[in-house]
Amino acid sequence: MKNKKYRWYKIADNENDLRFAENNLLQLVVAGKKICIAKGKELYACTAKCPHAGGIIADGFIDNSDVVTCPLHRYKFSLQNGRNISSEDYYLKTYPIQTTGKGVFIGIEETGLMSWLK
Repeated sequence: MKNKKYRWYKIADNENDLRFAENNLLQLVVAGKKICIAKGKELYACTAKCPHAGGIIADGFIDNSDVVTCPLHRYKFSLQNGRNISSEDYYLKTYPIQTTGKGVFIGIEETGLMSWLK
């Protein structure tokens, strides 16, 4: 299995600095990518659009099992691994997120021709 290399981007000094909507979701642009941050039992990060029809994930909602529901067609995805629990073959891209004493960070996979050198 190939080891993924990430570049870590700071998105906040601490979790309290993240301005979540009432649905505990928030959309940010990180490294030119629109990303949804979700506050469930822990913090999660995923792509901003549903892979089914492009619904805005940050306009959806999270249940107590850390499953996010797309507002467009109600597709449901585990925030832990991106797996669609609506029995379709769509996956929501997820990103690692870390909180340290230095802040809250999202890992974006390094890709491209030169990424293997790093």
